[in-house]
Amino acid sequence: MNSPYRPCALIPVYNHGSTARYAVEKILSFGLAVILVDDGSNEETKIQLQSIESEFDECTLFRLHKNQGKGGAVIHGLTEAEKAGFTHALQIDADGQHDLEQIQTFIKCSSENPDSLVCGHPVYDDSVPASRESGRKITTFWVALETLSRDIEDAMCGFRVYPLKATKRLFRGSWLGKRMEFDIEILVKLHWMNVKMIFLPIKVIYPEDGSSNFRMFHDNVAISLAHTRLFIGMIFRSPLIIYRKIAS
Repeated sequence: MNSPYRPCALIPVYNHGSTARYAVEKILSFGLAVILVDDGSNEETKIQLQSIESEFDECTLFRLHKNQGKGGAVIHGLTEAEKAGFTHALQIDADGQHDLEQIQTFIKCSSENPDSLVCGHPVYDDSVPASRESGRKITTFWVALETLSRDIEDAMCGFRVYPLKATKRLFRGSWLGKRMEFDIEILVKLHWMNVKMIFLPIKVIYPEDGSSNFRMFHDNVAISLAHTRLFIGMIFRSPLIIYRKIAS
């Protein structure tokens, strides 16, 4: 018998206390409990997050005393969500770029496909930086090689619903990068585990007064190294990947 579908939302936060409040309020309006992970933020953000947790009963705050990167915060949050008895977690970035009105659509799709990972496929407006858009195209090319498929339409969007049974299995048997490369690496490795993925459109904006934690040099280097690891991993797994493609 399948377990009852019990989703929550997960928000990794690093110095985005003000936008995190809006996200929490919006998520709670859809009836989801919220897990906040403070990834070693500054004092102002710590105070803001503490205030949010105190104000809302359905919000739980975890603190990482040293900054680990987005991946480290998400891994911690997914692990705690599974321990708390949730079956799925909707990951939402705290920077205010995603259209939170789509939460219900993503949760509905996930509940109808509980073994699948439901991912956002970004729909940009004119505010998207050219460098970010071109970077995604490069990553899409490499991910197609690493999975020998075009199944992953976008590997960088931080708006997705994870099935926690699959992520728990992955965390037990595989090392994952802890920073911005995480979003890419976890999708490729879940694909290697034969986890089905469904992509839904999600509007993405880059607010004029917004701030990003993406470090142009360091994170691009980390992403490049992750693609190197994944490509080598694909070579060793290619017989199994090809067999699954033939058998499906």
